[in-house]
Amino acid sequence: MGIALLKEPAPVVRGRSMTSLFIGVAMMTTAMVAASTVSTLIVADTVGSRLSGFANAAGVLGSAAGALGLGALTARRGGRSALFTVYLCALGGALLAFAGAAGTALSALLVGMVLIGIGNGGAQVARYMAADLYPEDRKAFGLSIIVWAGTVGALAGPTLVAPAGRFAEALGLPELSGAVLAAAALTALAVTVTTLLPGAGRVEARRPGFSRQRIGQVVRRPAVATALCAMLAAHLAMVTVMTMTPLQLHEHDHGLDVVGLVLSAHMIGMFALAPLSGRIADLMGGRFAVGCGVALLVAAAAAVMVAPTGHTTTLPAGLFLLGYGWNLVFVGSSSLLSRELDPAERSEVQGGVDAVVFTASIVASLAAGALFAGGGFPLVALAGGLVALAPVPLLLRRGPARTPRP
Repeated sequence: MGIALLKEPAPVVRGRSMTSLFIGVAMMTTAMVAASTVSTLIVADTVGSRLSGFANAAGVLGSAAGALGLGALTARRGGRSALFTVYLCALGGALLAFAGAAGTALSALLVGMVLIGIGNGGAQVARYMAADLYPEDRKAFGLSIIVWAGTVGALAGPTLVAPAGRFAEALGLPELSGAVLAAAALTALAVTVTTLLPGAGRVEARRPGFSRQRIGQVVRRPAVATALCAMLAAHLAMVTVMTMTPLQLHEHDHGLDVVGLVLSAHMIGMFALAPLSGRIADLMGGRFAVGCGVALLVAAAAAVMVAPTGHTTTLPAGLFLLGYGWNLVFVGSSSLLSRELDPAERSEVQGGVDAVVFTASIVASLAAGALFAGGGFPLVALAGGLVALAPVPLLLRRGPARTPRP
């Protein structure tokens, strides 16, 4: 059994499942974006920019745990219960993070970000639930619709930072704590809407975990190796640049409105065109989508390096390209995994790939702060562009691959 709600669902069940998945993922993404944006600034204001990446690293650590945990919980208890559990963890984390932000208690803030990340990791893996609801020739489209749910987070997450901050100040709280309070409300909505998912019906008995030898065999398959390398490189490149963007604007005396504008451009690129990416992957193949994404990631890094202070021009444009390049790689790689893996392998491998990607991103989050402190934003962008090139040798290597579907 893959990470799915039901096997071969009827159209009405698929529609209901997709609606519930979409809304829950949208709420969780918005909460994660809002909390991550201000937590980076809170850490920087408290202990300095060199350690500012720790807030995002905490969220990424939680995301890795959530990606692994969702697959295991789904196999044992079904998709609805699994999503409900990880979203409930995120709600508790948001409340804890709010207490930390309001009282400048960094330990509470960081632990809260880990828990919010668990919900975010589950939301990311939920795209495979959507893929399993569709026939073979529409899997990329199905998962891209759930990726598209992140558009809500792209639009609302960064832009609610400033008004949420004003609301917090009206309550006598620190300005930056407002977005974390908003994140708590959004995760509560995600928990609620997940109860509307159809039941999983009969849950198959959990299979024994893969042995190390078996994992090695699966990872060495050309499609799986390409997908893993591409997702890893794209996520590292994106996280490295995106994490330091709020700090770059903050240090040039731009307010939260400008931070929200630039990050909105980035998040729109990450999610808004996901259905287009899914169609490209269905028509041309996942490898083609990944190659296009790598090219856009490199172009984005170049734009940011050329004019790192262009807050009305190059930064919004570069961050948009960074986001859409990531989206193409993300959807293309996910399509490769959904098509190439046997049903018995999907739960463990798909969740495991996401966990590896999220875990490696912790390094990027921590390194980004050190790079920024040592060489500024251009050095951060250079590092991101170089990392994005990592899957090129695998993309150029000829090997067995499935024919693109009409």
